[in-house]
Amino acid sequence: MKTIEELLQEATQKIQDVKDSSSLNDLRVLYLGKKGPVQELMKGMKDLSKEEKPIFGQKVNQLKQDLSKMIEEKKEQLAALEMQKKIESEKIDITLPGRKPELGNAHPLNLVRQELEDLFIGLGYQVIEGDDIVDDEYCFERANIPKDHPARDMQDSLYIDPNRLLRTHTTAIQMVVLEESAPNLPIKVVCPGKVYRRDDDDATHSHQFMQMEGLVIGEKVTLADLKGTLEFMARKLFGQDRQIRFRPSYFPFTEPSVEVDVSCHICNGKGCPTCKGTGWIEILGAGEVHPNVLKMAGYDPEKCSGFAFGVGVERVAMLKYGIDDIRHFYTNDKRFNSTFKRYE
Repeated sequence: MKTIEELLQEATQKIQDVKDSSSLNDLRVLYLGKKGPVQELMKGMKDLSKEEKPIFGQKVNQLKQDLSKMIEEKKEQLAALEMQKKIESEKIDITLPGRKPELGNAHPLNLVRQELEDLFIGLGYQVIEGDDIVDDEYCFERANIPKDHPARDMQDSLYIDPNRLLRTHTTAIQMVVLEESAPNLPIKVVCPGKVYRRDDDDATHSHQFMQMEGLVIGEKVTLADLKGTLEFMARKLFGQDRQIRFRPSYFPFTEPSVEVDVSCHICNGKGCPTCKGTGWIEILGAGEVHPNVLKMAGYDPEKCSGFAFGVGVERVAMLKYGIDDIRHFYTNDKRFNSTFKRYE
């Protein structure tokens, strides 16, 4: 019995002192292996009496169980320590600055479009969008531009078939709005979107560009209402000191029609290269809605009137941001796009 107790004390001390899993496995083989002291004790049972064998065998089995249990517990402790050391050696210092992901930003044309939409929503307008492919009737006929009208030569169109084309202006949306709203009044809408024409691309022209057209129909709507609206828009876009002026012009769907200039925001009307020394910059066309347009949509021009205007989104963006070539908007150059973070 003394031998078993001594062996237990000796093994317990060594197991407690072991520092790594490899050395622990060596101790397991040393004490519990086929040539170990526990196995030698079992072999010595043949020399004992029948009365001693059960008691001795029980003690040896208990020794074996105690040693196995201590070895397993020590194994778990060493595994936990080794994992902790590994975590300590591989941990990431989260106090270091991380790498910020590169975020994109809105396209400058979308910034200007958003600014225009916010401006007119604040004035009580609805924003109405439409299809890029439209019927000839709504693109031209309802806008008082019948077939063989000379005004069609001004808009070199992209037809898909004899009756459908890529819209040359967002007036097509306005014509649909007029028809669907008749005879209810008032109507106050802006219609943004891309338009298409067979123009040769250069610094100031593109076969595709964006427009935002506005339409107001009601009782006793005059050019004075149009001028007040456009003055408000010009000051919001280009500064509170801006003034506008009307110049007579011709559009088939408005009568009278005007070209609208805004005082130069660079030189405040004194004359500079941006305004070509005139002090004024042309920004849009507008006018009173033609009576024929109202009649075709189901309105009585004797009882209602209205105005319409169309502004080029690229034109506004070029003036606001000092951009000298319209093609920059469509080349997808990240260096160009990344300079526009928000609208002002």
